[in-house]
Amino acid sequence: MSRAGFVALIGEPNAGKSTLTNHMVGAKVSIVTHKVQTTRARIRGVALHHDAQIVFVDTPGLFQPRRRLDRAMVAAAWGGAADADIVVLMVEAHRGITEGVERILEGLEEVGQGRKVALAINKIDMVKPEVLLGLSKDLNERFAFVETFMISAEKGHGAKHLKEWLAKELPEGPWLYPEDQIADLPMRMIAAEMTREKLTLRLHQELPYQLTVETENWEERKDGSARIDQMIYVMRDGHKGIVLGKGGETIKAISTAARQEMTEFLGRKVHLFLQVKVRPNWLEESERYSEMGLEFKDGNA
Repeated sequence: MSRAGFVALIGEPNAGKSTLTNHMVGAKVSIVTHKVQTTRARIRGVALHHDAQIVFVDTPGLFQPRRRLDRAMVAAAWGGAADADIVVLMVEAHRGITEGVERILEGLEEVGQGRKVALAINKIDMVKPEVLLGLSKDLNERFAFVETFMISAEKGHGAKHLKEWLAKELPEGPWLYPEDQIADLPMRMIAAEMTREKLTLRLHQELPYQLTVETENWEERKDGSARIDQMIYVMRDGHKGIVLGKGGETIKAISTAARQEMTEFLGRKVHLFLQVKVRPNWLEESERYSEMGLEFKDGNA
């Protein structure tokens, strides 16, 4: 009998949720950078294990929201958990029970009702075994996790064991996606995320949180290649100059890196065209949110 279902990975920013999703799926479907708050929407990666199809809902990191975008991201994370068959809380071994983890444990009291919640302690290579055991004991005393896993998402340690357990625990039923579909995100959105990742890596200051990338046009060419036109929205003229760089060198480097990754991901030639547009209020525009798969929340909701 086949099994299929949704698994939500939740945790603080940088807990390793995207890295684990990518490892499980075996392809890069979730943006991974060393900056917090990079995963804006609930990216789904589909992993197969024997007769089970595991659909990972990679939620944004849970943190104390301040701006409207923050609030939408936190709502998406909890929404992802509430829609899932199984929830996996990821905690960083070397950081332990932080204030943020305390808040997530409180939220789990409600969201965890009626569904299996497992604990995955990540980055286990960064602490001694006795620290791990102590942390596991503390966390299990605070919440009734059905299972605890010790993993290193980056190196893949323990991930196989977690994947096998998830496959076994999912509800019986037909698969939710065709076998060859690794992500249910439109390719346009994955392509936009790839470009945004390159921008984030290249521009280290506060700027990346104040820009968004949208794929405006996707054209399949007769020769099998794809032409992709993307718009980078920034909030100020000064930001536009930073993104373009002196003589356009920054945008050229970003375009080259993003194009290479898209070519590799799609397995065919990509022609990428990037433009930068100043849109002072993009953080307040509802259509920007739906592009990112987030809900637009009014006021302080």
